[in-house]
Amino acid sequence: MSDMKIIEDVIRNGFDLTDIEWTKWVEPGREGVEHHVLWAPNPETGDVSVGLLLRFPPGAHGDFHEHLGWELMLVLDGSLDHSDGHSFKKGALVVEGPGSKHQMSSAAGCTVLAIRTRPAEARPNDAR
Repeated sequence: MSDMKIIEDVIRNGFDLTDIEWTKWVEPGREGVEHHVLWAPNPETGDVSVGLLLRFPPGAHGDFHEHLGWELMLVLDGSLDHSDGHSFKKGALVVEGPGSKHQMSSAAGCTVLAIRTRPAEARPNDAR
């Protein structure tokens, strides 16, 4: 079981996931989002992908950003709100390609599995 991480019953209320360590995501444009790193980029191997569990308390939001690679988001609990006006409920799988731009938030609160194949870069929100 080298490099294996198991989180039992991850499909539960994210605020009940107290058996893992959550870190407040402190970055300009982000408010209230917490994350748990499943894996991070590895400069030694050249792997730039990242796997995260994200927790959005009600009213939390990320920054407006552009994806340089693919992003997969699986809503594990609650409702995730996209800046294009869509809301995604528990069980929704959202896949966005390179060049996509968005800001994610949650009016009601949610927990999300997020996988990025490449980093994202903050961008101004010209749609405002």
